Amino acid sequence: MGHLGYLAVLVGCLVAALWLEPVLKVNVLRRPRRLLLTLLPVAIVFVLWDLGAIAAGHWRFDPAQITGILLPGGLPIDEVLFFVVVPVCAILGFEAVRAVLRKPAGDEQ
Repeated sequence: MGHLGYLAVLVGCLVAALWLEPVLKVNVLRRPRRLLLTLLPVAIVFVLWDLGAIAAGHWRFDPAQITGILLPGGLPIDEVLFFVVVPVCAILGFEAVRAVLRKPAGDEQ
């Protein structure tokens, strides 16, 4: 499982957070446009950041821990997935707390 270690952690994060969508009805995944508008700027900034760090020799990825699928610039697909999965899990967690506390979202006030 070594070369799938990074991917396994991301799957674990998703498994730990995805149940919040149907159980607490947080509606994160039911609003794909809103989710995309939240994720896209973050992913773009961090992909560019990583590409710059890789090009400068400041950042590298252990080949034994990643799938080996590299995008242009040497960026592993695992890292791009990280920039999607972790924010989705954080948003699900945030919305779950908001739902449990019955706090309205910004567009519901």
